[in-house]
Amino acid sequence: MPLGLFAAPADAVQGEAQRLMYVHVPAVLTAYAAFAVMLAANVLYLARRTERWDRLGRAAAELGAGLTALTIALGMLWARPVWGVWWTWDPRLVSTAAMLLLALGCLAVRAWPGEAGAPARRAALAGPAVAAAMPVVHFSVLWWRTLHQPPSLLKPSGAVPVDPPMLVALLAGVAAFLLAGAWVVARRYRALGTAPANPARPEVVEREPLRAAA
Repeated sequence: MPLGLFAAPADAVQGEAQRLMYVHVPAVLTAYAAFAVMLAANVLYLARRTERWDRLGRAAAELGAGLTALTIALGMLWARPVWGVWWTWDPRLVSTAAMLLLALGCLAVRAWPGEAGAPARRAALAGPAVAAAMPVVHFSVLWWRTLHQPPSLLKPSGAVPVDPPMLVALLAGVAAFLLAGAWVVARRYRALGTAPANPARPEVVEREPLRAAA
């Protein structure tokens, strides 16, 4: 982000390595947002069994998993100069890795064999486990002793321990990631709507269930 690279000052303690925050934090917050959308879509799919909610849940889950992986990778790059190691069994790192595994599992259950509608139903039932991991990830630095610094945003106290120039750059990064994430989910949602329901029969495309006129 230009603001994070050029406008915001370097951190007094962590130096230039701290600039990774302007991508690291927006990535994880956008992953949270994606998983929240996924959970809402899962609930709506289970309630209504309409295909569009399954598509939305899948698109959001894919984005959330990708951004969680990016968060872990950026965190490792940040940890190396600050902590002296790429990885440590810190509660924040472990819980984030667990959330990624749950998200990947939510996507993987779609590949299991079963009757029509079973993959979507399994994914919808698995989705809440990913959402349940989010508060554990976010509050792990407050619940346990950890090397990881406290949250930069969304603290229970409401205080934001970031200097104003850094905060502006961070919020700009969050806004940019959220907008880009919404665009990616919308594109993926549309693409899934034209994908064949059965890869072995490309002519078969999933459609909304037919309903009789009232």
